[in-house]
Amino acid sequence: MLRWALIFLVIAIVAAIFGFGGVAGTATSIAQFLFFVFVVLLVISLVASVLKGKKR
Repeated sequence: MLRWALIFLVIAIVAAIFGFGGVAGTATSIAQFLFFVFVVLLVISLVASVLKGKKR
């Protein structure tokens, strides 16, 4: 998922360089959304692994 965020970020940068404002804005929004979804899933995974690792 992080790979897709980086791909959309690169698309946004290239589109901004060539002056495609709408495409750049859309690609930036998609990249930002995917990045935050990735971060949330990472935090959930880390919390789950910490809780699972505890022995009672």
